[in-house]
Amino acid sequence: MTNGDPSHGKQLFQDPKNQCATCHTLADAGTTGTIGPNLDDAFTAVKQQGFTIQSMEDEIRGQIAYPEKPMPANLLHGQDANDVAAYIAKCAAVPSCGITASKPAPVTTTSGGGGTTTSAAPDGKSIFTANCASCHTLKDAGTNGTVGPNLDQLKPSEPVVENQVRHGGSVMPAFQGTLSDAEIKAVAQYVSSAAGK
Repeated sequence: MTNGDPSHGKQLFQDPKNQCATCHTLADAGTTGTIGPNLDDAFTAVKQQGFTIQSMEDEIRGQIAYPEKPMPANLLHGQDANDVAAYIAKCAAVPSCGITASKPAPVTTTSGGGGTTTSAAPDGKSIFTANCASCHTLKDAGTNGTVGPNLDQLKPSEPVVENQVRHGGSVMPAFQGTLSDAEIKAVAQYVSSAAGK
């Protein structure tokens, strides 16, 4: 039996490093991922049949602990996994369930335009780790995802990576609108320079 905090679960679900939002559609979270199941669709019938929130939490918690491919293992553990399970159980198939994230999801920084303020250029490796690690193998980043191509074997050029990240393809979501142009360029430069090394 799980005992989760849905508010913290929403924050974790929306945090790009946990991959939930990238892979799953969940209306309340504002996500439209297509790699994993659409969680609204998956729980509509279950809720109509009168399953308890607790039974749904327990099922979701089991999926997090023992995922089936392409969902990667070890994304969340302990109380964090309980919190995400509680959030999904409560809000799946409820377009606006009234849960507010306990704190805003992290926002990646982008360079400002104008004035004398300067900010560091986006770090391509960090962007890769936060958004791509669960799906791709890249030795330099210490990742071994198997949903997408092994980038060390593929050794894609910078323009190819940039186009793929921007527009997506096959099961890969498009990151245009999620990542800034500078972040897309940074991750493309990183992948093309690190792949196969």
